[in-house]
Amino acid sequence: MLIEGFPAGSWGTNCYVVATGPGEPAVIIDPGQDSIDGIREIISRNRLHPAAVILTHGHIDHVWSVAPLGKEFDIPALIHRKDRYRLNDPAGSSFAAAREQLLAMTKGELELTEPEKIEVLDSDMQLTLAGINFGFQHAPGHTEGSMVISHSGEEGDLLFSGDVLFAGSIGRTDLPGGSSSDMNATLRDVILPLPDRTLVYPGHGPSTSMGIERFANPFLRQISESDTNTEKQPHPGKGL
Repeated sequence: MLIEGFPAGSWGTNCYVVATGPGEPAVIIDPGQDSIDGIREIISRNRLHPAAVILTHGHIDHVWSVAPLGKEFDIPALIHRKDRYRLNDPAGSSFAAAREQLLAMTKGELELTEPEKIEVLDSDMQLTLAGINFGFQHAPGHTEGSMVISHSGEEGDLLFSGDVLFAGSIGRTDLPGGSSSDMNATLRDVILPLPDRTLVYPGHGPSTSMGIERFANPFLRQISESDTNTEKQPHPGKGL
């Protein structure tokens, strides 16, 4: 399995390119701001053939470059049905920053168009993309349509967690569409049952494993001990 990732843009959003190996089809996960050059470099160096873009959720820091990439490689963007509306207006549906602020961040360049090809996903789906079997599981809390992407194979168990789970933290729930009760349920029902050996590739920050997070992540430990304090959880600061 070939997995290459890098933090992109002002928000340091992790973008991943995943393939079975060099010279093969590939998927792109969460192409954020200023990610296009890095994606092109990985694709060129490994002689990859992009097959799809997967979006863990619809916040602008994760979908910024999806429209131009979809057009350049003639590939669809996949997003959960409940976050589909965010692609109509990535900036307005993410946070209340003025357009002028966003333009300043991008030196006057801002891509706000919808991808030409969009495919919506529902909960608990299994799809084979670029020759890789992926599981898509609805994981609301950060947004209504957040999802985590899993794969199990000879190389082990992998999870692309978006802004649901980070090393030592979880996604914030105080933005429009966020819900601390939904996040609590996602952590309890989707994240905590994962095997300790699962390698976690989050939307921000370093990779980790479920074994480490089960032991060291205070939010997971709190859920393990009790699920009655949902609304009292502090809001983590990662993600938009």
